[in-house]
Amino acid sequence: MCDTIVALGNSTLDGKVLFAKNSDREPNEAHELVIIPRAQHQSGEMMKCTYIEIPQVDETYQVLLAKPFWIWGAEMGANEFGVTIGNEAVFTRDPYGKEPGLIGMDFLRLALERSKTAREALDTIIELLERHGQSGNCGFAHKLFYHNSFLICDPDEAWVLETSAKEWAAEKVKDVRSISNAITIGGEWDMASANLVQHAIDKGWCSEKAHFSFSKCYSEPVYTLFSDAHKRQHCTTEQLKSQKGEITPAMMMSILRHHDEKDNPVWSPDKGITGADVCMHAGWGPIRGSQSTGSMVSSLDRSDTVHWVTGTSAPCTSLFKPVWLDCGLPDHGERPRGTYDESTLYWRHEAIHRAILEDYPTRLPLIRPDQVKFEEQMMQEVSENLAGSTNKRKTISEKYFKIAQDFEAAWLNKVDSTQSKQQNRLLYRSAWKKFNNEAKMNQ
Repeated sequence: MCDTIVALGNSTLDGKVLFAKNSDREPNEAHELVIIPRAQHQSGEMMKCTYIEIPQVDETYQVLLAKPFWIWGAEMGANEFGVTIGNEAVFTRDPYGKEPGLIGMDFLRLALERSKTAREALDTIIELLERHGQSGNCGFAHKLFYHNSFLICDPDEAWVLETSAKEWAAEKVKDVRSISNAITIGGEWDMASANLVQHAIDKGWCSEKAHFSFSKCYSEPVYTLFSDAHKRQHCTTEQLKSQKGEITPAMMMSILRHHDEKDNPVWSPDKGITGADVCMHAGWGPIRGSQSTGSMVSSLDRSDTVHWVTGTSAPCTSLFKPVWLDCGLPDHGERPRGTYDESTLYWRHEAIHRAILEDYPTRLPLIRPDQVKFEEQMMQEVSENLAGSTNKRKTISEKYFKIAQDFEAAWLNKVDSTQSKQQNRLLYRSAWKKFNNEAKMNQ
């Protein structure tokens, strides 16, 4: 389960397009940050995606990817031209292809590598979808099959693309927009596949064109319901609308950290076996199997695009750190895998995150003052140096990755030394004991 949001320049405080996304995956499905350089390729060359090979293009552009470690593609990312994309799982009535093929994260990376604008990225995904279709397992430890939606933006505009098998519809964003794990386009769109309506009529999902709604006709009801997609999409949309004209990167980070009961001082994610927040916390059972494993906020501009990434799970327990594509990624440890490794950014943070979860109401406030101070100082320094030299911006990025590492080391000591005041509910404790055992965190 994921949430992706965008605010165009007519809705932000500084007139720049703002993008944000939480990537929700299995708790041990470590999140990886990587920059892939621009590259030239030989004519006729093939390239391997997650499962299959497809023809390569002559040139691929530099990309920043925030991705599950085992997948070739990414849940979110950006390229050197400011094209930025997030994808969502959507559950539809069309059968899911289970044979190895292109998955949603592959489409995302392919579009970033091959497009200079949001519209080019939209067209790239559509062309690949219609040629190859979408299929293949998208789950890490547990198989999961779904179709995909995408929020595609650049410094000038944004598009929503929603798909079901090879059918699709696209809507140009006017001001603010949010997508979650459900089809949101109804009976109006800017572009659509030629057979979108007739396919639904042929399947008996709709009696005639006048009654057609992409969302109502194509949505699979059970998975869509239990994902709480409509609730989360409404939540993020209303927050964007309420701040329209004043939206800032800090506000986008705040939306990604949203919990429905954030004002309740004793709220804990151990409550319930159903339900999903924008800042998603895994729990017991199949419905709460997802965790926000990584987060990204981007400010898009033709001359000074900057991205803020966590590289770690649960934005409510994480620090956003600045990245510029032309500066590269600061050293942040080894590449993560699906088991605990303290040499990696993701798993170092997991030690803190999972300790906080043992008594969330007591332990989260221990890190919150540092989190606020860090991000306020960081955002101020970034804003003052957007036009700075590559070396200057590189120094800033490296500085805040290093400060974040130092903060988190201190947090772990502070959290571990603070006695829990309450015990989580049995099913929640059981779920996290299982996650920890599978990650070999108790060995």
